[in-house]
Amino acid sequence: MKKAIVLFTALGLSMVMVGTTMAQNIKIGIFDEQNVLALMPGIQKVDTLLNQYMTDSLNVQRDYAISEFKRKDSIYKADSARMNSSMKSIMQKDLADQFAKLQNWQQYQNQMMQQKQQQLLQPYYDIIGKAFQTVMAEQKYNYVFKPDALLYAEKSEELTLRVLAKMKIPLPKELEDQIKALGISTSGGTTPSKAPVKH
Repeated sequence: MKKAIVLFTALGLSMVMVGTTMAQNIKIGIFDEQNVLALMPGIQKVDTLLNQYMTDSLNVQRDYAISEFKRKDSIYKADSARMNSSMKSIMQKDLADQFAKLQNWQQYQNQMMQQKQQQLLQPYYDIIGKAFQTVMAEQKYNYVFKPDALLYAEKSEELTLRVLAKMKIPLPKELEDQIKALGISTSGGTTPSKAPVKH
């Protein structure tokens, strides 16, 4: 019986030691790409381009859809008495579909704006992603979380500052000071300082 207790105790201690050793080799970082995105040169153009897309494309589509609905509705009202039941049914369905589209226009517009925003932001995300992957490889992180996903993380494990340093973009003095305080090198940037903006 004593041998079994000693064996289980030894096994338990060895498992704790292995777990401690593994934990010492695990490197956890925190990263928030939204904070980096807000500092990207030229990011303000995205709002301008989104507003232009709303004015030049979505508003034009909406106005056209309204005028088409009115035109078809006028034709239907004027000619429905002379139409056969099959043609009347087709026109009623077409009008109902167009009316439903107009009724749900806000939802459609939001969806299209989100798609356009994603398209405009993608070049920025690509640049951030490249710098992030470089930092991950250089620093040998095992796990990376968003800041709100961890209860505690040492400042030295802050990848956001490391990614910003790698990207070589103009930063506010406060962030430059934080990067220097962590001893992060700002040499050897791998990405251009400006992201292309697609129209």
